[in-house]
Amino acid sequence: MLDLTKLTRQIQGLSQHLTQEAIASQKRLELAEKHLKDAFIRQEEIVEKQDKWRDRILFANATPIEPLNTRIDIPVPPKVHTVIATDGSQIAPNHHEIAYCYLINIGRIVLHYGQNKHPLLDSLPEVFYRPEDLYASRKWGIRTEEWMSFLRTASEATVLAELSCQVVREQGENVENVENKDKNIPQIPTLAMVDGSLIYWFLEQLPLEARETILPPILEAWGQMKAAKVPLMGYLSASRNVEATNFLRLAACTHPVPDCVSFCPNQLEKVSCKVFDPLRDSALWATQLQPGQRGPLWQSNAKILDLYQDQQIYFCYLHVGTEIARIEIPKWVTEDTTLFNQALGLTLAQVQKGYGYPVAIAEAHNQAVVRGGDKTRFFSLLERQMIKAGLKNVGTSYKEARKRGSIA
Repeated sequence: MLDLTKLTRQIQGLSQHLTQEAIASQKRLELAEKHLKDAFIRQEEIVEKQDKWRDRILFANATPIEPLNTRIDIPVPPKVHTVIATDGSQIAPNHHEIAYCYLINIGRIVLHYGQNKHPLLDSLPEVFYRPEDLYASRKWGIRTEEWMSFLRTASEATVLAELSCQVVREQGENVENVENKDKNIPQIPTLAMVDGSLIYWFLEQLPLEARETILPPILEAWGQMKAAKVPLMGYLSASRNVEATNFLRLAACTHPVPDCVSFCPNQLEKVSCKVFDPLRDSALWATQLQPGQRGPLWQSNAKILDLYQDQQIYFCYLHVGTEIARIEIPKWVTEDTTLFNQALGLTLAQVQKGYGYPVAIAEAHNQAVVRGGDKTRFFSLLERQMIKAGLKNVGTSYKEARKRGSIA
């Protein structure tokens, strides 16, 4: 039980600290705005240095694809459209439970607007219990709990691609059923959304064999969406990324060239370019964008993207009205301006319908999440099946049973 009386004094100290941090953050923001104006004037020069000294720069940074003063108003989306989303949840393996296994549950959402169609709101559960599922990852030094989350990421992408292709296929069948004079009907605008980043940073730490188990299915799924011309977007709320702000560090660098390896090898120390660290990208672009506007496109320079083949990831910051959201998209989406702007319009509409957060992603989470009652029913079902199969001594450990009750 939490003792709030003992906690009160600590909370007072926390509030004072946050007040001081807010003042310091405002100063960093003003300094970043100054360097942003300077970087716009020198953008071509800075990008050339960034490209030339890429291997000597020791901090994550992105490259602007458009002028830094780009401000684009997002068009109103069409009334007739479709939005698809997936999200995942899991039950982790536990030696104290009835059986050592884990479950991955993928929430599926397909919302049809202006089409008089029923939405799809369900989930796909899958149980993993074979030795190769439970213990194979340990040869790479990866715990089963971690490996389970990696598999979930791949499953989310695969299911999203399946739904996208199915929706496009159904749209094509509907067009074939109309009279010949109406067969030029364009594909209904469709958007596929996921919660979070399309840049899977965790892959950098994985051994090659483990990485090749996770990444290829994801890239294959993205390729299917590309072939179906269904734009894919990763939506990041309350993003903590600093890649765009770190580009300004190149403008603030006081050395002749941005050679961190030679001039500033220890990035933990106070270096000349970290004058507005740890300012987040979203905080900076909140001062630059109006509701309904996006800033310039950026190309992420994360090393893991070298393995993405032709699926390079771009991103931009979008003022959705309630916050500055980071939107990540594959490069092929940005190459079709009409498709890209249309997808951003559908994203804004989703945020408005969801009162500040995309309704499709929120519903995918609600379908996927495994609550306490669901977990209890899952293990009860498993217990009945084990008893039916003739197994004896079926039950939780004494530790687990004791933790679920209290004599206090």
